[in-house]
Amino acid sequence: MFEYINIMVRISNLELVRLLKKNSRTSFVDLARHLKVSETAVRKRIRNMEKGGVIRKYTVDVDPRKIGFEIDALIGVDARPEKYVQVMEKIRPMKEVMTFCSSSGDHMMMMECWLENSASLASFVKTLGKIDGVTKVCPAIISDKMKC
Repeated sequence: MFEYINIMVRISNLELVRLLKKNSRTSFVDLARHLKVSETAVRKRIRNMEKGGVIRKYTVDVDPRKIGFEIDALIGVDARPEKYVQVMEKIRPMKEVMTFCSSSGDHMMMMECWLENSASLASFVKTLGKIDGVTKVCPAIISDKMKC
């Protein structure tokens, strides 16, 4: 018995994912040209990554300021452990929340929120703080995104 090792991996999944993250609308032809492989190879690799759950969806990168939101904030929230699920269920559907993550580290939950101005940020932080079980709310305004 021997283990087959594919030494000639012509397409790096990571490199392909990085190209798609820069612009998920890049054509298969352009991806193939950049990776120096055939369009068919790129199509097959992407299809396999989609089927395998590596690529879960395609999305857009939006500048919230261009559509009327002055504040793009990262907000960390902590909750009492016994109230964690209830707090999460109240926060996730809020219209201000664009991305919601359960996390470890400094905060139990992290979210990116778009708000019209600093007054709406202050009001939203107060609203979060009043949710039963919330112990801490820590907002940070994003000044610029360097990499997506």
